[in-house]
Amino acid sequence: MLKERLNTWNNLKSDVASLAEFCAMAVEEEQQDLEPDIRTNLEEIRKRFDDAVVLELLSGEADASDSFISIHAGSGGTEACDWAGMLLRMYTRWAERKGFKTEVIDMLESEGGIKSATVQISGPYAYGYLRGESGVHRLVRISPFDANARRHTSFASLYVLPVLDDSIQVDIRPEDIRIDTYRSGGAGGQKVNKTDSAVRITHLATGIVVTCQNERSQYKNKDLAMSVLKSRLYEYYRIEKEKENAKFQSDKKEIAWGSQIRSYVFQPYTMVKDHRTKFMVGNVQSVMDGEINPFIETYLRWKWKGGVSGAEDDEEEL
Repeated sequence: MLKERLNTWNNLKSDVASLAEFCAMAVEEEQQDLEPDIRTNLEEIRKRFDDAVVLELLSGEADASDSFISIHAGSGGTEACDWAGMLLRMYTRWAERKGFKTEVIDMLESEGGIKSATVQISGPYAYGYLRGESGVHRLVRISPFDANARRHTSFASLYVLPVLDDSIQVDIRPEDIRIDTYRSGGAGGQKVNKTDSAVRITHLATGIVVTCQNERSQYKNKDLAMSVLKSRLYEYYRIEKEKENAKFQSDKKEIAWGSQIRSYVFQPYTMVKDHRTKFMVGNVQSVMDGEINPFIETYLRWKWKGGVSGAEDDEEEL
């Protein structure tokens, strides 16, 4: 990883030097017809430079790891479950745009959408890119499920966890967990298979519960559930450590995982706004189609500068 990042900067340095020489030659020989080519090359280099800068912001212990994302519908029945399904599609489309692989680990379907889902996203720095997406996401729209066409507000929570390798140690003692098996079920109580292959693991000390029913093999489900539990515990202890450190940093606000981070407004106007960075776009459909890189990159730069959440300051704007 480090060698690739170094090569990226060396290549950029070399390409900038070559373009500067090419530009000087064009000026010296008064070849104005080369200007479009120079502009195209300059824009391409600028895009690579911006991408390289963002990559330098991904320097956390687990940033280079793959990622789990867990989505949970808030209260509101079908409306909230539909919103959770929309978010799942958004992040899946984002992963496709990046060339990342996605795999469903666990999903609890509901009429109109999903109650919860856990998906593994595999690709370089998947966790580093996505870690700022944790929090509550709010939807405002005219409900397609309301016969009176009233405006509804729905919520869904998102948790982003790193897929940890052996270089990051999280100790899980057998006596600290309880493992239950049960029969997998689909939407409407349909049976996925006839064996007790689904696995639920409860970490007794923290109360963290993870489930996996995607695989037909109980052993595979157990391995996947243990991997998710390891990631959940890593995040749990990291956040607890941050809370302890926050006690000695009274000038900074803690960013709680349960806080609202972003609103997606379809009616009476269209806008997606991040309440922490204040970054917003008007094309809500492009965002729902996975175009969330501007939000991710703005958050990384904001976080690097020591940003403080401002969700409560602009609540009335939406």
